[in-house]
This record gives sequence, C-alpha cells and structure tokens, in this order.
Amino acid sequence: MDFVLASKNPNKLREMAAILEKSGIRLRLQSELGIDIDVEETGTSFEENALLKAGAVAKAAGLPAIADDSGLVVDALDGEPGIYSARYGGESCKNDRERYELLLKNMQNVPDEQRTARFVCVIAAVWPDGRRVCAHGACGGVILRKPGRDNGFGYDPVFYVPAEGCTFSEMPPERKNEISHRANALRAFQKMMTEG
Repeated sequence: MDFVLASKNPNKLREMAAILEKSGIRLRLQSELGIDIDVEETGTSFEENALLKAGAVAKAAGLPAIADDSGLVVDALDGEPGIYSARYGGESCKNDRERYELLLKNMQNVPDEQRTARFVCVIAAVWPDGRRVCAHGACGGVILRKPGRDNGFGYDPVFYVPAEGCTFSEMPPERKNEISHRANALRAFQKMMTEG
C-alpha cells in the first residue's frame, strides 16, 4: 500500500519508511508528486494537527496520505509545551537550544520526583474518500536539570529515559528508532493496517 508522506523532510521519510517497510507500506514525499503544501496547525491536539496535514495532502494528491504530529508533554507544566513544542517560547526562542533552555528555566523549582514527561506522537492516515485512522505512541522519561550531550535535536538533550540510562541525544539512533514515540505510533499504525 502506498501513502504520500505529508512532509518535506527526507530524514523523516527515511526514518518512517524503515519502520514500515516490512509491512508492505511504502511512503513517498509530497514533493515527488509536485505537491508543495504548508498546512497551518490550527488543531488543539496532536491528533487534530496530524489529520489536518494528512487530509490536505490526500486532497491535493488524490492519494492516501500519512502525517505525524508529535511533541513533548511535561506533567509539572500541565502538558506544556505539548502541541506547541516546535514553537515553544514564540518569537523569543529561535532554535532548539533556546526552547529547551526555556523549558529548564520554567522547571527550575520542580522537584526531581515531579519532572516526569513523555514524548507523544500521533500518526494519521487519510484516504481521498474521507476514510481516516489514527495511531498513538509515547515514550516516557524525565526532564534533567541540565542538558546531556548536545546531539540529536529538539528536546533530546534534556529528555532522560531511565530504562536506557541516557538521554535521547546520547542514545544510538538505531535504539532511539526502536523505542521512540514515533516508532511506537508507527508500529501501532502498521498493526492497524495489517490486521484490518
């Protein structure tokens, strides 16, 4: 089964395709079909935003489309940054480092035992006939007081996974791709597609 990936990111395509390939699900970037759409994420949840992106690309391509929306949910901050993870801090935060530094500042008085967080991902697929499915995935951890090795992207340097004994940024990419929120959501999606 072929899907158009509602993304312009070839790295995302590689990561997602590697997880889905064994199930016979093949992905193509929207740019391969000459589609250049930037969908405004106006939803109030990861699911709504993923459905908005997949729906717009499915309509433009006339083919089934798949999209993901993901972010970091911090319990002590009532779920922030959540769906605003990539835009956390607004104009005052221009890159990943500034965003995770703002997160650490906002959590400076949070005790260690209350620093729980999870990365969340929703995979949405939309068909031209309007059919749609969503799969959810998460990966739990805690927010450190200062960043680990600054490798990876986003909040990876401050997201520590106790079961692995390291941050996402210190984890080998192959291992991260096995346990991440996106991998868990993709596996759930794959199961939905192969089981009916």
